[in-house]
Amino acid sequence: MDFELPEEYRMLQETVRRFVRQELIPLETTVLERDTQGMTGEDLVPPEAEERLLSVAQEAGLWGLDVPEEFGGLNLGALPKCLATEELYKTITPFTFPPDAPNLHMLMQTCTPEQREKYLLPYAEGKAQSAIAISEPGAGSDPAGMQTSAVKKGDQWVINGRKIWISRAHVADFIIVMAVTEKGKGARGGITAFLVDKGTPGLVLQRQIPVIGGHAPWELVFEDLTLPDSQVLGEIGQGFAPMQLRLTVRRVEIGSWCVGLAQRCLDMMVEYAKQRVTFGQKLADRQAIQWFIADSATDIHASRLMVHHGAWKFDQGDDVRQEASMLKVFATEMATRVADRAMQMHGGMGMSKEMPLEFIYRRLRPMRIFEGPTEIHRWVIARKLLRD
Repeated sequence: MDFELPEEYRMLQETVRRFVRQELIPLETTVLERDTQGMTGEDLVPPEAEERLLSVAQEAGLWGLDVPEEFGGLNLGALPKCLATEELYKTITPFTFPPDAPNLHMLMQTCTPEQREKYLLPYAEGKAQSAIAISEPGAGSDPAGMQTSAVKKGDQWVINGRKIWISRAHVADFIIVMAVTEKGKGARGGITAFLVDKGTPGLVLQRQIPVIGGHAPWELVFEDLTLPDSQVLGEIGQGFAPMQLRLTVRRVEIGSWCVGLAQRCLDMMVEYAKQRVTFGQKLADRQAIQWFIADSATDIHASRLMVHHGAWKFDQGDDVRQEASMLKVFATEMATRVADRAMQMHGGMGMSKEMPLEFIYRRLRPMRIFEGPTEIHRWVIARKLLRD
């Protein structure tokens, strides 16, 4: 097995690294200021700065990294996309190279020719934004508990229900909505995906919910929202498998997020340890600090290898659901440990909102819950091993 990255992958890493260093890190002070003012999500970066970032990224050829060439992308695959994502997450300035990958893969697997023109192509080109509505107040990780229903009436579908924890709902041009179309079947033939345009009558953005980590997802209500057959995404009753593909892509990507954030913490630890003197001795000379650094470097190395392996297998067309669950558990817990060590080493300043560490620590905490909580993934991993 060859662990050497191809030259074009290393060039991509360096391009993104330079973009982060020149464009994103200088915005961190602004992000921290806006965070202390109670701003969240997309509002952490001023609109004019976001526009500039998108323009610079496009000029640098950093749009559509894993988008197939037929849809106007670079077709680089999951591994190089993960390499780029790790670099992006070495800063606290939130930014994503369009398009956000997970929904792209779900759309590519399910779109009709008409939906491809209306939704997939604009999304792949970065001209449209999307969201996905899965979780409900009483049904998070268990799709069998989903209550939002889609009932066929003539040639129309009528959707009623409630969704929660929906990211970017207020900026999405369309939302992929998961609904029950046949009760009792659950994931095995009872769940269908629908495409819902922004502003569709019956779609209510009920409230935004600020949560830890600078996020502010939405609660959505569907009140007799009516859609034609043309808005069914994929086959009726077969929405669970494409949704799982989407979740798998995100879980591997989360591994890259965690590696990037943890690496930033480690870099800060190394720099601070060589500068800070306590009781006449540099922190770098103290064994406890050396172990903090050594353990963190080891944790990051293991997680990075897991990310690369999972992304590589995905690019080979293999089923990586098991690897994605393992990565979701290990990388999120790993990054939390590293961030905790970094805060401990920095003492009072580590807890200050004037430094990135406190923000990173908060940003990491939700990652152990969204896209499936740690406990569910451990159960899934063990169940497959015991069944096999």
